[in-house]
Amino acid sequence: MARRPLALIAGGLVAALTLVPVAAVLWRAGGPATFAAGDGQALRFTLWQAAVSAAVSVALAVPVARALARRAFPGRAVLVTLLGAPFILPVIVAVLGLIAVFGNAGILNRGLEALGLPGVTVYGAHGVILAHVFFNLPLATRMILQGWLAIPGERLRLAAALGLGPWQVVRVVEWPMLRRVAPQAAAVIFVICLSSFAVALTLGGGPRATTVELAIYQAMRFEFDLGRAAMLACLQLALAMAAGLAALALSGAAGMGAGLDRTVPRHDAQRAGARFVDTIAIGAAAVFLLTPLALVGGNGAAGLFDLDAPVWRAAGRSVTVALASTALCLLWALPLATRRGEVAGLPGIAVSPLVLGTGLFILARPYVNPVALALPVTAIVNALMALPFALRILRPEAEAVRADYGRLAAALGLSGRVWLIRVFLPRLRRPLGFAAGLTAALSMGDLGVIALFADPERATLPLQVYRLMASYRMEAAQGAALVLLALSLGLFWVFDRGGRVNADA
Repeated sequence: MARRPLALIAGGLVAALTLVPVAAVLWRAGGPATFAAGDGQALRFTLWQAAVSAAVSVALAVPVARALARRAFPGRAVLVTLLGAPFILPVIVAVLGLIAVFGNAGILNRGLEALGLPGVTVYGAHGVILAHVFFNLPLATRMILQGWLAIPGERLRLAAALGLGPWQVVRVVEWPMLRRVAPQAAAVIFVICLSSFAVALTLGGGPRATTVELAIYQAMRFEFDLGRAAMLACLQLALAMAAGLAALALSGAAGMGAGLDRTVPRHDAQRAGARFVDTIAIGAAAVFLLTPLALVGGNGAAGLFDLDAPVWRAAGRSVTVALASTALCLLWALPLATRRGEVAGLPGIAVSPLVLGTGLFILARPYVNPVALALPVTAIVNALMALPFALRILRPEAEAVRADYGRLAAALGLSGRVWLIRVFLPRLRRPLGFAAGLTAALSMGDLGVIALFADPERATLPLQVYRLMASYRMEAAQGAALVLLALSLGLFWVFDRGGRVNADA
């Protein structure tokens, strides 16, 4: 079975696509440049907002995950699914939803005005953090919820038999799990927020709310200072790689031990006070996460009639790019679905997609018109950006399949092709479907490389929405955002559902 050569080829290709473009940008710039005066502020703000966003997301996720773990109610599974929607939501769609709630003419400011209170603004540092919490609270909730559900029921039964009170249960049973899972969630969210671009571009409030990624965009788009952009990209790569390796190291911590997989009623959750706290936590999270989505749907329905042909052509380009990104990402992820392979995929989320795109354009320029490659380059960069998430989804199942069936396959002399078709892929159908759906949804909503290089004839739907917002055609922007939302969620559902059909066969 030739799995190792395939892994080496995939790892080498990913490394080349990640590092060679950065080297090309440095070469084109004639070497590294010095940092500008505002770069130090951008670095400080990037680290600060990433740390605050991660801390707030995890702190808010703890009571929500605890409430979902302790409560069974009609519609719970649907609610858990809906609460996860913001993570795969296109950034530009989420921004429109947050503006509809927290913007100058949003429902919050209208309510404050009716009460005679001063309004609030969604723009600036607090707006960036608000958007990051909106995106990452569902991710933190799902990660911490899995930790709660992994607590063996026998421990809870023993705690009840010993008559432990609620605070004793927290200290003895729940806190050890949180001490293991919460840092993992915080590290992952920190890495995600380090490379924030679209949020800072749309909600940032000037130099004081500029991230390193936005500084790279400004250096390349307005100053064409490739040396400075490359130096900032290397700095961001080093920071994100360090945080990513920390997150990977934390993921290897010991679990809660084995149990008999029995569901045990929570004796500490039967009091009226506990029920009240859990209801408030679930209700507040649902309102915060679902209200912007509802407003996007309501406002966008009216704007559908204002959409013109360029919007629909952009939608077709976005679907094509998303499908290409999904295929590329899975081709790389399958042979790299090991612990070492996951390390090889980390640079994809660490390096600046803007610098990757610029480097690929520099490499292609002597041979073809770079503008004509805007969509293929966007597909490649989107696949690299989604690769760490796909590896995180596939690795546990892939390692389990190899551990359970690898020796038997070797004893039977199965060829690599037979192993792949008969053993490996059928048992990875569920995580493959989920990884494909996540990759397609993330690619549909990306506003990165395409914002830097696309001309009007090659715009994707997120860029088209941003251009409509910039020209103050808000109704058309909301209609296009609704189309983008429907396509993103539709692709995710199709792939995820396809991975579940007959998955047990």
